[in-house]
Amino acid sequence: MSMFGQVYVKNSQYKIKGDFHHLTPNMPIRDADDGWKLLGVTNPRDMTYIHSYGGEAVFFESLSKGKLLASRCDNPKCEYKGSVYQPFRIHCPDCLGKNSVLDMTDIARKTSKIHTFMMCERSGAFNMLNKPIKFINIEFDGVCTILMSYLSVGDPVI
Repeated sequence: MSMFGQVYVKNSQYKIKGDFHHLTPNMPIRDADDGWKLLGVTNPRDMTYIHSYGGEAVFFESLSKGKLLASRCDNPKCEYKGSVYQPFRIHCPDCLGKNSVLDMTDIARKTSKIHTFMMCERSGAFNMLNKPIKFINIEFDGVCTILMSYLSVGDPVI
């Protein structure tokens, strides 16, 4: 059984005690350093966060269909016209023009290779990946950037 959530101030910092995710409404917030003087009351709110993929939506949707999209700068005035970017970029980092979408699924299947890798036996909080985690950096022929990912099957080899 959990205790009601409480908030108080100690050493000029908010301290939360009890059931953190379920603060009880209208509980007093008091200053432990100043005779438990009343500073306010709890007023918990539920927040719903909505995240939009924006211009990258086409990239993430293609992944669900087994395709890997890249982007390419086709601006004739750009010094780096024709540069292909993976991971997908909406705008060219050099001229800031809008990039064209390019399906590089076949290129990836034929030319991808591991540039470097790192094996981690521990992970950060809330990481659900199986350990060891095999982080990899992947190169593709004709692509000027390197894709960072993790290897879910097999062992990385350079």
